[in-house]
Amino acid sequence: MAGKRIKGIKIPRSPGRFSFYLGDPNDYDTLMRDSYICGGRAIGGMVEIMADDKRILFSDGAIPRLFDRNEEPNRKSQLTIEFSDGSFLCVGIQLYGGLWCFSQGGFDNIYYSVAQEKPSPLHSDFDESYYLRLFETEKSEKLSLKAFLVTEQRIPGLGNGTLQDILWTAELHPKAKVGSLSSDDRQRLLNSIKNVLKNMADNGGRETERDLFGKAGEYTTKIGRTTYGEPCPRCGRNIERQDYLGARSTSVLNVKGYNVYTSLWLER
Repeated sequence: MAGKRIKGIKIPRSPGRFSFYLGDPNDYDTLMRDSYICGGRAIGGMVEIMADDKRILFSDGAIPRLFDRNEEPNRKSQLTIEFSDGSFLCVGIQLYGGLWCFSQGGFDNIYYSVAQEKPSPLHSDFDESYYLRLFETEKSEKLSLKAFLVTEQRIPGLGNGTLQDILWTAELHPKAKVGSLSSDDRQRLLNSIKNVLKNMADNGGRETERDLFGKAGEYTTKIGRTTYGEPCPRCGRNIERQDYLGARSTSVLNVKGYNVYTSLWLER
């Protein structure tokens, strides 16, 4: 989208209850009009688009789709950006999501700030030394693996949607206490975080997600809503569901000799 000029921004007359905006979204049009798209980047689980000195930020749950001038816009779009060349970007919402427009430096959000300060697992700065420092607090030792990995922005962008394959690959129990992990367990978990996320990124995301052009990702999840009820690819037992920490899970018993299960947290 680089080089496109923003002609205007439209917000639906009755936005969804779980579409979150910054201030009055009807002011977005005046703020962003005539700005030129100059780049974009991933920040944890967020996508940020730069337009001159303005910013457009989408959180996890916001689904952007680019359409050309000959296509029909998405009627359920919670934010539509019209470009001067006739193309437009429609942003839908899956469950809930943030759609924020602001001048550079004008968004005071803890998730946004922390995600910019910490390295992504896809980056070389997320190395063994950095990873091991995440375990150093006494509080961390008492947490379950799920709570450790997906809460308090320890690893921005790592959430329920990717956690199940990470733990399944590492052969670790989501309810296991962090303090009970051996050094081998921690090394295996690091390798899984790095390799699984890289594999997902290299393959355009999971098969349950779509990119800017509507193309589904080519990463096939091992443990996910698409595999619920199917045999586990490792042990052959059927994948079941459980609830844990406010989200629905699936489980597989006796994975490769471990008397444990691997959990899946489906989107609520």
